[in-house]
Amino acid sequence: MSKKDKPFQALGVDALFGTSNDESTMKVPLSAIALGDAQPRRYFDPDKMEQLTVSVRRQGILQPLLVRPKGTGYELIAGERRYRAAEAVGLLEVPVVVKELSDEAARQLALIENLQREDLNAIEETEGILGLLALALGQDQESVVSFLYRLNNETKGLANQNVLVSEETQQIIKVFDDLGTISWESFVSSRLPLLKLPSEILEELRDGKIAYTKAVALSKIKDHEQRKKLLEEAIAQGWSLSQIKEKIAILQKQPKEDINEASKEEIEQFGRVSQKLKKAKPWQSDPTKWKK
Repeated sequence: MSKKDKPFQALGVDALFGTSNDESTMKVPLSAIALGDAQPRRYFDPDKMEQLTVSVRRQGILQPLLVRPKGTGYELIAGERRYRAAEAVGLLEVPVVVKELSDEAARQLALIENLQREDLNAIEETEGILGLLALALGQDQESVVSFLYRLNNETKGLANQNVLVSEETQQIIKVFDDLGTISWESFVSSRLPLLKLPSEILEELRDGKIAYTKAVALSKIKDHEQRKKLLEEAIAQGWSLSQIKEKIAILQKQPKEDINEASKEEIEQFGRVSQKLKKAKPWQSDPTKWKK
């Protein structure tokens, strides 16, 4: 089995998630578990949540949640979908694995669990990987993005900032090697640009309502109102990427035609006025009108 078939193993995920033989599962009241501030997931597909809820209602929670002690109860680290399904069903107790974890380790585990989802969309993947890099480098995500672009420029010979041989670069390479799903070069070229998408497109992409290839195509529309309208129609009607490109081509062609028509009309009007002026000869008959 390759690393891409089973990513994250170099990060020690099995042990951290309590899958080793020496870990035991216990049941705790659902009310004793609180969602942590570090939970990275923002969007939950309603249809898939409904499917999970039905499964939990019939069979209960099959895979324990990962929690850590917090105050008199516990803080959820991994398993938010199962937690929400248990709430929806009205379960009083749920199986958990309890681990003593630092804030940094808890954040890392929450990010990794989120990155392992099958329904992960491109922006969630991007933000999750940036979160892991921020933890590894001890920097905020904005600084990480800036460093990645500098690293990319130096690799291409566009700058000489001596970041290729830095300790930060080695840490970045290690994180991507451990992930085994995407190279840092591909991440910079195909994922980071998503963060620069218009806010309305970025939000729909984050919510899983549109594929990132379609989002990128729509972002090329400069007019805000036209872009927003086409985005809403693309989502509502489930347009394919080719359909979106066709609509954009028509949209980009239409304004040009309108401008040409307007220019033609103006030229014709100018010609009519010129003919009237020539016939009237205001510079001879009325100097005051000619001045105006």
